Amino acid sequence: MGEEEDYTMRMSRLLCPTLREDPAEAEIVSHKLLLRGGFIRKLAAGIYTYLPLGYKVLQNVTQIVREELNRSGAQEVFMPVLIPAELWQETARWEAYGKELFRIEDRHERQFCLGPTHEEVITDLVKTSIRSYKQLPINLYQIQTKFRDEIRPRFGLMRGREFMMKDAYSFHTSEEDLDKEYQKMHDTYCRIFTRMGLDFRVVDADPGLIGGNFSQEFMLLADSGEEEILACPKCQFAINWKSFSNEGEPCPKCNGGALIKKRGIEVGHIFKLGTKYSEKMKCIFVDENNQEKPMIMGCYGIGVGRTAQAAIEQNHDENGIIWPLPIAPYKIAVIPVDYAEKEQREVAEKIYASLIENNYTVILDDRLDRVGSRLKDMDLIGIPFKVIVGPRGLKEGKVEVKERASGKVEMVAINNCVAELRKVVKLHN
Repeated sequence: MGEEEDYTMRMSRLLCPTLREDPAEAEIVSHKLLLRGGFIRKLAAGIYTYLPLGYKVLQNVTQIVREELNRSGAQEVFMPVLIPAELWQETARWEAYGKELFRIEDRHERQFCLGPTHEEVITDLVKTSIRSYKQLPINLYQIQTKFRDEIRPRFGLMRGREFMMKDAYSFHTSEEDLDKEYQKMHDTYCRIFTRMGLDFRVVDADPGLIGGNFSQEFMLLADSGEEEILACPKCQFAINWKSFSNEGEPCPKCNGGALIKKRGIEVGHIFKLGTKYSEKMKCIFVDENNQEKPMIMGCYGIGVGRTAQAAIEQNHDENGIIWPLPIAPYKIAVIPVDYAEKEQREVAEKIYASLIENNYTVILDDRLDRVGSRLKDMDLIGIPFKVIVGPRGLKEGKVEVKERASGKVEMVAINNCVAELRKVVKLHN
């Protein structure tokens, strides 16, 4: 692979404007590190541009979400951001949603909103597409930009006005069928956050403005979390602090350790909506007895950017981000101590090309800056593994492999580098 053919994975070409100091606007560590690491840039209050590294993380998160939703049998759609007011008026949410609903008029003075959520749109789609019980159940999802006119946007991607979300909606003929799908989505969400390498808990929650009779939140445990929960140290049981404010009591699920107060960041929420939307919007099906009935609905959301940022709250140190391997923008960085030196450059290029051929996401640091500042950059942006090509190692025919999370260093033979990395990194083609 020639040098001219491959610019996109080289640090010299990457748009990654790192900052040495914490930006004044950032209050929590994940927001500071996203800005300092060149992942996002603020355009306006609560509105951010994703730079190449940030967008790669977002793509990795959405890929896992998409794979698991597809595996569950859900079907992907893509709905408009711009929604006619009439749909929201049908469900009485046009006024009830309040000032967070971003309302606009077109040139013909017709009213629209920018969708903060899409229950009305999906219900309108299904009621015009499905009539028979034989076509149910169905679960439709999208991964798309949402808008909420937050009164005080803060914490970067945690509480923005524009954000990326996965929202899914299921339609059923019975409560029992909804219960099955709800449990399937619960299990799907558990697989999603487990695959991302994140520490999470599921807690019963208030359905709020979405509505319905039951909902659960998926919380990533983090000191900066806005929600207080009680969590069991021995099993996955957790409960909202307001619902059960007795810290120190034994866990009712496993009868094990005492419940401990923790803070959590909500990254997912699943709801049993019932017929709240289908009745108001006349989304009906004809059952086996030829009777018309309202469809019974479920709703399932994941904040994509919010999940990416919350992962940093769980995975960082004083030097920067420590990305969990599944969502890291690049898994491996190849770093020659002196790229201008012929042998180091040739060995680094060879290892880099071999890793690409073996389907690893890898970046080559071909910059001519001091190696100390380049290594600091790699720690800041959180690449999980570094392959350092230096003069001392080359004398022995070896390179240094360093793990970001543990700091563990291993000297590896150049000719066996890819095979050794496969063992260490635990990536399988």
